[in-house]
Amino acid sequence: MGKKNVYSAEYKSKIVIEALQGEKSIGEIATRENINPTMLKNWKTEFIANAANAFNGSKSEKEAKRIAEKEKKHKESLEREVGHLTMQVNWLKKKSDELFGSGWEEKYDYPG
Repeated sequence: MGKKNVYSAEYKSKIVIEALQGEKSIGEIATRENINPTMLKNWKTEFIANAANAFNGSKSEKEAKRIAEKEKKHKESLEREVGHLTMQVNWLKKKSDELFGSGWEEKYDYPG
């Protein structure tokens, strides 16, 4: 099987805008760029369908902010949990020293 070409968004946009200007046909542009005319038509259709997003990019910005806020809250939750667990471990170590005496780690082959 042949290698699948990957085209950047910038390249696709440039070619589609040229097609939209109408100075050259899709076939002519596709031949010059060595791409399939059907693929260029699909890019053009997708470009037109998503054109409104150029004027309301705030949707993706709002989504990114929402995700960032959710991740921040999750991180804060994890940090609280780590703090809580650290306190528990320290308390357990202190109680172990009280119950088993200093040096219990070596006596009981404690890895920590």
